[in-house]
Amino acid sequence: MIGGEAAAVIVTVREELHRILDHIPESDVATARKFLRSLVDPVELSLLNAPADDEPESEEEREAVERARREPGRGTPHEEVLREFGL
Repeated sequence: MIGGEAAAVIVTVREELHRILDHIPESDVATARKFLRSLVDPVELSLLNAPADDEPESEEEREAVERARREPGRGTPHEEVLREFGL
């Protein structure tokens, strides 16, 4: 876990990066974007680039969501899920 002082430094560095980005000349924005994207984890980058899920929800999906919302409590305990799958 990051201590308060270290966390404050990280926020400060991120804030500084945001300020720097705001002052990059328009002609260099594409280059900066390309460089910053090269630093991002490939899985995270694929999630950032993923298209929005615009497939219509089926009636079956709607009903399943409503059933789940009506269930009491916070969900199924982890131990119960493991037991259910024989783990």
